[in-house]
Amino acid sequence: MRQQDSITMQHGASAIITHRVSEAQQAAYEQWLEEIGPACRASEGALDWHLIRPIAGYSDTYSVIIRYDSEQHLKQWMASPSRQQLIAKIEHILNAKDSYQIKSGVDFLFVPEAAKVSAPVRWKQFLMTWSAIFPLVSLVSLGMIPLMDKVGFPQIYLLHTLVITGVVVMLMVYVVMPRYAKLMRNWLHR
Repeated sequence: MRQQDSITMQHGASAIITHRVSEAQQAAYEQWLEEIGPACRASEGALDWHLIRPIAGYSDTYSVIIRYDSEQHLKQWMASPSRQQLIAKIEHILNAKDSYQIKSGVDFLFVPEAAKVSAPVRWKQFLMTWSAIFPLVSLVSLGMIPLMDKVGFPQIYLLHTLVITGVVVMLMVYVVMPRYAKLMRNWLHR
């Protein structure tokens, strides 16, 4: 049975899809990803597609995070016959049914996957995100610009900005916000 947690959209939507696959079946799953990945990215409104692979010996869970420009386009993809056919191809190798959650914007950064609470109010998300991004941008810029200059990276402002913002967003999504949201959860949900 699918898990869906849908929130009314204003600025894009994200789905977090989890598939548990035994180590013996992971090669077949990886091959299947080569088919569904391009189909997902080509669907209407698709913005981004990230894959988090299991850690050998510790986990059997693949997590796919997809982002769309609207909740409507995301739901269209999730319910599409194309996706349903692709899911049917691998159901026999999954240790559990296909499951996913749909979240608005970046709400998934603030609310744990199994949480029974709603996303915090926007102004708290804003303050928390800003308080995390400011020091990150400052520190990453201080460290990356001299490093990029030292290795001969072209001194083009927009190129530097592209690299720095990429590093900052990666750190925000994978390192900082999961921990920061956990640390601040009482304030966020008060």
